[in-house]
Amino acid sequence: MVFVTGGTGLVGARLIFDLLNRGEQVKALKRPETAPEKALPYFSAYTDQPGQYLERVTWVEGDLLDLDSLLTHIEPECDIYHCAAKVSFFSDDKKLIDETNVEGTANMVNAALINRARKFCHVSSIGALGSMINGSQINEETAWLASGKSAYSFSKYLSELEVWRGMAEGLNAVIVNPSVILGAGNWTQGSNS
Repeated sequence: MVFVTGGTGLVGARLIFDLLNRGEQVKALKRPETAPEKALPYFSAYTDQPGQYLERVTWVEGDLLDLDSLLTHIEPECDIYHCAAKVSFFSDDKKLIDETNVEGTANMVNAALINRARKFCHVSSIGALGSMINGSQINEETAWLASGKSAYSFSKYLSELEVWRGMAEGLNAVIVNPSVILGAGNWTQGSNS
């Protein structure tokens, strides 16, 4: 079993599509107010049978901020792909950004540790990497400087620290740092817009 957060978004929906094509059983977390059909535009970009893909996913309602709901839905020794995040560059969204990205990731890491996940993939952001100094290129080893960073970037940095904590506690994890993500599907929301 593979557990995915953010399955109705651009990255999560594409990941689910690929996992299903590999023959994996997928369980995807969704918020109570979000319909699974939100993934259809993404599936439709890759198949003429998007409804069949939607039906092959076990959609479960939960909240990243509710550890008990995560523990209920995450099966022992599964693979976890944590794609959910609040992406915003509006300062008014800081509280929601921090809750979703930092506290939500901490809960996902804790649930993964408790349920002995086989592997954990955290989708972070290039914004969580360090800052350019004197025109140097940025990579995973670049020193972190908080000055000039958005609330979103700072939240992704802190969420990575939660994953690193989990790794120190025995979690088999990887962090990926994409830049602006574009892809087929819904052209009216997110980075596609």
